[in-house]
Amino acid sequence: MRTLVHLSDLHFGRVDPALLDPLRNLVREIAPDVVVISGDLTQRAKSEEFEAARAYLDTLPGPQIVVPGNHDISLYNVFRRFVQPLDRYKRYITDDLDPVYIDDEIAVLGVNTARSLTVKDGRLNKEQVEKIRATLADLDPRITRVVVTHHPFDLPPGAEESDLVDRANMAMEAFSEVGVDLLMAGHLHTSHAANTSARYKISEYAALVVQAGTATSTRGRGEVNSFNVIRIDADRIEVDRMGWDTVHSQFQLLHTEKFLRSGNVWTEAVDGMMAAGI
Repeated sequence: MRTLVHLSDLHFGRVDPALLDPLRNLVREIAPDVVVISGDLTQRAKSEEFEAARAYLDTLPGPQIVVPGNHDISLYNVFRRFVQPLDRYKRYITDDLDPVYIDDEIAVLGVNTARSLTVKDGRLNKEQVEKIRATLADLDPRITRVVVTHHPFDLPPGAEESDLVDRANMAMEAFSEVGVDLLMAGHLHTSHAANTSARYKISEYAALVVQAGTATSTRGRGEVNSFNVIRIDADRIEVDRMGWDTVHSQFQLLHTEKFLRSGNVWTEAVDGMMAAGI
C-alpha cells in the first residue's frame, strides 16, 4: 500500500495562518509516501508569496510532486505574464514543471496545465500527453498510474464546464491506452471524487478522479478548508477527506470514499463489497 497526501490551492498571500501548524503536524504524523500539491501555491505570484510557500513546503515530508496553478502566473504584470509566466515559480519552487515519482507500486506524474494566455483556464498540449504516454507505456501493469494537474478532468455538481482542462478528451484517450488509474487536481476549492465514465465514453475504461479543496486559503467558496489522504493498493483506493474543525482547531476525518478496480474500470465500492474483497 502507498499513501499520498493531496494538498491544493494553498494560496500564500491569502492563507489562514491558524491552519498552517496543524496541517504540517498532521501531514508529518500521516507520514505519506508522497506529498502531492496540485497548484495555486500563491495568490498573486509575488516573490514574497513564493518565498513563504517554499518555506512551508520545506517543512513537509518528501518526496513531493508539485505542479503550478493559474494563480502562480502573474495576473497584472504583463511582461511577467507573457514573457516569464512561471519564472518565479521555477526560481522558488522547482524548475521541473513535469515532475515524476515512480517506485514498485505507484507512478505519480505531475503535469503543468497553467497557461499565460488565459486568466484561469488551463490546458494540456500534445507534447505533454505524449510524454505521459512514453513514461507509463512500459511500466509493470501492476503499478498504479497517477496523473496530477491543477485543472480538473471532471467536475463536481454545479461547476462550470469551462473549468475543465482544455484538450481533456485527447488526453483521456491516451490515458486509456496506458492505463492511467487516478487523476488528481484542484482549482475549484471543492472536494470531489468519482470515476470518468459519465463524462468520457471510452470502452472498458474509467479512471478515478479526485479533486482537493483548498487546504489553507481564506477563499473557501462554501467548503471548509480540506485536503485528501489517498491510500492505494493495486485494485483498491480509499480517499479520506480531512476537513478543518474550527471548534477544536484541527483537521479531522470528514468521510471516506472507497473505490475498486475491475480491469481498467474504477467504480465506487459499498462497504459490503470491500468486506467481501470483491
